Amino acid sequence: MLRPVALNLGPGEQVVFEGHPSWRAILGFYLKGILLVGVIVALIALVGEAAGDGTSTTILVLALIAGAALVVLIGFLRRVATVYTITTRRLHIKHGLISRDVQETKIERVQDVNYTQSLWQRMMQIGDVDFDTAAHDTEGDFIFAGVGDPEGIVDRVHHATEPRGGRTAAKPDYPQSGLGDERTDQPR
Repeated sequence: MLRPVALNLGPGEQVVFEGHPSWRAILGFYLKGILLVGVIVALIALVGEAAGDGTSTTILVLALIAGAALVVLIGFLRRVATVYTITTRRLHIKHGLISRDVQETKIERVQDVNYTQSLWQRMMQIGDVDFDTAAHDTEGDFIFAGVGDPEGIVDRVHHATEPRGGRTAAKPDYPQSGLGDERTDQPR
């Protein structure tokens, strides 16, 4: 199998998430593709029958199998040729085996992280994670499409963007009382 091209990680940079679109995200492509192949084979059979040349059933079955195999291969290659990576410093999307399309942005440029799930995606337990970054002016430019556990990926981005140790210089890490940012270790 093809090995993914490794990212050149900087000093102290760690991979937080690396993955592909879920295999469940490709099911719709498989269903549509195999249905299309079936329709094409049925049309060939009807045209052959109308022309009177009697296209062989064996040829039609072989065409159906070859077409379905081609759809499955294309879907598989589309899935494995897309790699999503989140590190402690950047987001990275790579598409393609022969020609490449690579998107990358620094993690500190991420302003908002949202995920969406259509009804089909909710049934398949997948979703699209949309990163709004300072680097992109238009919505939808930086999307991890069809990933499993989109909520978990959003959580990983939030943890990757937290300052080291989970604390900020302006706000120490005190236990929360549930009433805003007041400290609970002070007597009242």
